[in-house]
Amino acid sequence: MAGTRSRYATDRGLTTRMVTTMFLIGLLYVVLVGVLLAVLRGAWPVILVITGGMFVAQFWFSDRIAAFSMGAREVSPAEAPELHGAIDRICALADMPKPRVAIAQSDVPNAFATGRSQKSSLVCATTGLLRRLEPEELEGVLAHEMSHVAHRDVAVMTIASFLGVLAGIITRVALWGGFARNSRSNDPVGVLVLLVPLVSAVVYALSFLLTRLLSRYRELTADRTAALLTGRPSALASALTKVSGQMARIPTEDLRKAEPYNAFYFVPAFASKESIGRLLSTHPTLEQRLDQLARISADLSRP
Repeated sequence: MAGTRSRYATDRGLTTRMVTTMFLIGLLYVVLVGVLLAVLRGAWPVILVITGGMFVAQFWFSDRIAAFSMGAREVSPAEAPELHGAIDRICALADMPKPRVAIAQSDVPNAFATGRSQKSSLVCATTGLLRRLEPEELEGVLAHEMSHVAHRDVAVMTIASFLGVLAGIITRVALWGGFARNSRSNDPVGVLVLLVPLVSAVVYALSFLLTRLLSRYRELTADRTAALLTGRPSALASALTKVSGQMARIPTEDLRKAEPYNAFYFVPAFASKESIGRLLSTHPTLEQRLDQLARISADLSRP
């Protein structure tokens, strides 16, 4: 998962969490598939073909799907010289290949990265972000997004998130293929089929919690490694404060449109202050992120 080495600081905790998340989610799906094979013995080829095909398509085209969904349009250096210049500087600092560069026409100030690897990656900033941030702040945000590319946690999050969707698809296929037929008979299999939605719901819920835990940690890692790479944690802290404050001024309708992609964004469209909301959040709180950056700034200022 480390991919091509860069100058971004390594994080063994992130690597361990990514491997653990993928292993546990994979284990959950082994259990789910086992239940389906036991219940719907005649339908397993259809289930494997449909879900396997969708998984492969999602893995190979996830970056394009995400970019299209969030309105990203690739831009040339002539179209966006400041954005390209900032990414060029980060790539030189990190010793990384340059990703594709895009802009999304949205007043929501945000940025995101997609891609299975460094070579296929894309980094996108919204027009709202470009309009509001100073050059040093923008560079800090872009360094944060490039950290996701360097550590390949974007690919892991895409796969892990899709497996939750896959649970719902498997359940629907199971219900279409066997529930209606078997539930009308006295066959014990009809009773077992009733367990499929329950098992799938448990798989989805656990997958959801695992990806949220990973997502919050990876955001803190990206903040830390971006601050260390650029040497300007205060610029990233300023960008975080500014973007978070500006979110309150964005129309609710626009934030609702952005909310489904929170896991990919620099700052979530909506951030709950309730304890349960924080547990289910894709990002750590603003206070946690600023505290970490303040500690890094203090460490860097020591002689």
